[in-house]
Amino acid sequence: MKRVMCIPNYSEGRDLEKVEKITECFRAKENVKLIDYQPDADHNRLVVEVIGEPEAVIDAVLESVKVASEIIDMSKHEGAHPRMGAVDVIPFVPVTEVTTEDCVGYANKVGKAIGEMGIPVYLYEDAATTLKERTLLRLERDNTKHSSTKLRKKNGNLTLVHKK
Repeated sequence: MKRVMCIPNYSEGRDLEKVEKITECFRAKENVKLIDYQPDADHNRLVVEVIGEPEAVIDAVLESVKVASEIIDMSKHEGAHPRMGAVDVIPFVPVTEVTTEDCVGYANKVGKAIGEMGIPVYLYEDAATTLKERTLLRLERDNTKHSSTKLRKKNGNLTLVHKK
């Protein structure tokens, strides 16, 4: 049975009501197991770890992106960690009967769907397309440096999707 791990990061770690709304997207999904989630108030960041059947994980991730983009206001966000959007990164990791290439495909599928929501997306690392040479650190640095430019669109929500 195919299994993939996904570790999305959200720019919310202080408002536990918002944390619960985001994590509920994973709890309520069949064939997805919420392994762990850790809100961090200092960094104002939520790291979620899920494992499951790839399509079910993708569906849950997309639902969580929709929820996060509606409830997280990046114009008021403060925290110690660099961030690029309401959903910061969405790494996919192969677990069982899944390859790196499969994870790149999942990242591309998720990136396309998020883009269709009107949220800017950068694919990086193995999933990078036109930004193949750009690393996460470089994207974060560029976004921080140019935060008032077109990198921040749709209420500041920018999502990075990749295969770890």
